Parts: sequence; structure tokens; C-alpha cells
Amino acid sequence: MEAAIITIMALLFFAFVALGVYATVKVAKAAKRGVDRTLDQARRTVEDTTLRAKSFGQAGAASELARLRLSLRTSMRATQEALQAGVGEDASLKESLDLFHRLSAHGLELDEDLKRMEREPDKAYVAGQLSDLARRTEQITGSADALRRAARDRALKFAEDDLSSLSAQIDVEAGALRHWDGPETAPESGAAEAWGSPAGTAGPQVGDEPPAITARDPRRTAYPWEKSARPETTT
Repeated sequence: MEAAIITIMALLFFAFVALGVYATVKVAKAAKRGVDRTLDQARRTVEDTTLRAKSFGQAGAASELARLRLSLRTSMRATQEALQAGVGEDASLKESLDLFHRLSAHGLELDEDLKRMEREPDKAYVAGQLSDLARRTEQITGSADALRRAARDRALKFAEDDLSSLSAQIDVEAGALRHWDGPETAPESGAAEAWGSPAGTAGPQVGDEPPAITARDPRRTAYPWEKSARPETTT
């Protein structure tokens, strides 16, 4: 009996240790991903700022290369964010996102070519390659912009259709609310009947359950245009 208890305690101990190790590893990986995302974002910000400074602060081929890289990065990043944000609500954008991933491969290849041109010492050779690099950049950014704008137009169209349907339902409900003529009541009805109690009764009877008070649902979304209720003051 004692051996069985010791075995169970040992198993529980190792289970808790394993659970603690697993939780520690998960937390460490999540923290590492957060740090990596922060570093990547900081690196992109620095690169964008450097490219923007080169495009304005330098002249000739160096300025044009910086402008092309900045245009490529800005267009691809905006399209990626738009598609990834919309695919969760519109499953049809998954195919568009797959196409964008294929386009991204060409974009990365072009970005590497632009980087090599920045390090190329032969300025005459770089100047001769600028027209082809500009054409490729315009082709890739044009495709990315087309995907982004189409996804945006699709989302706006759905929003407009939903708003039109909602407005029509509200118009119907508003029309129904304006028909305030209720059922005819006998003119001999007394005050008790007018307030919903049968004649000869005064309010709720013994044994009647009090009306339920509907509390405000705390989970209900609070809209920015709502005014918070003033607390009642006591004197």
C-alpha cells in the first residue's frame, strides 16, 4: 500500500515537473517571437528611413535605386497587410493571398538585385541597368497594388450592401412603429383597466410574482457615441 502511494506521488511530481518545463518552454518561445518581431520591425523602420534619406539626399543612380527599393517595399508591405487582415473575414481572399506569395518571390529577387546594384562600383553599368530595374519594379508594384485595391473594393462593396440591407430593415421597423393606433377599448373601462389590471382589482394580487427586472448585459458592446448614465444622487 505504501509503495503504491509513493509511486503515485512520484508520478504526480514528475507530471508537475514536466508541465512546468512545458509551460516555461512555451513562454520562452513566445517571448522570443515577440523580441524577433520587435527587432524585425525596428530593422525595417531603419532601412526605410535610410532609403528615404538616400532618395532625397543623393543624386543619380544611387537616388533612383533607393527610390525603387522604397517603392517596392512600401507597396508589398501594404498589400500583405491588407490581404492578411481581410482573409479572416473573406475566405475568397485566400487565393489572392496565394498569388501574392508567388509575387513576393519575384519582389524579393528584385530587392536583392537592387541591393547588388547599390554596391556595384561601376556606375556606368548601374545606369545602364536602371531602365530594366524600373520596369520590373513597376510591374511588381502594379500587380501588388491591383490586388490590394481589389480586396479593398470588395470589402467596401460588402459593407455598402450590408448597410443598404440594414437601412431597409430600419425603414420597415420605423414605419411599423408609426402605426400607433392600438386596439379599440370600451369607453366604460375604468382606470384599473387602463393600466392593465382587471376592474375591481388594485394592483398586483397576493401570490403574484413581481415583474423581472432586466439588468444591463455587461458584455454588450459600448459604442463611443453612447452617454454613460448619471449615478443617482442621494440627499
